[in-house]
Amino acid sequence: MEPHRAAQLLEKYFEGETTVAEEKWLHQYFASAEVAPELEMYKPLFGYFENEKSQQLQFVPIPERKRNPWISIAAAAIVLVSIGSFAYLNFQSKPQRDLGTYDNPERAFLETKKALALLSRNVNTGVEGIQHLKTYENTRERIFKQ
Repeated sequence: MEPHRAAQLLEKYFEGETTVAEEKWLHQYFASAEVAPELEMYKPLFGYFENEKSQQLQFVPIPERKRNPWISIAAAAIVLVSIGSFAYLNFQSKPQRDLGTYDNPERAFLETKKALALLSRNVNTGVEGIQHLKTYENTRERIFKQ
């Protein structure tokens, strides 16, 4: 009767439906020498659990390192110097140059003409790209209308 009961309890065990008492019975059954030959393959499984229960964990303490207070002081000084130099270099009052104004009207006209020519070249480059797209659209419409 015991091998038959063990087989039924094993099914329940692998389905996760056994009670604590039934699991304890299974552990005792597989720890005994009277295990049925067809259930021998489960003996190492339950033997592993028993073996792991009996082992004690050994904790090895990690030795404490001595802390050097000078490292903290040096780090704080570096942070303060970095913040101070950043603030000094970026927030000091700099005289602003007056950009975009010319005293000579002819020079202003030439610079404006140069800027507009640059803008025109860039816009024309974009327009050429749009022309390619229009050609593609026209071809696509002709192909898919038929």
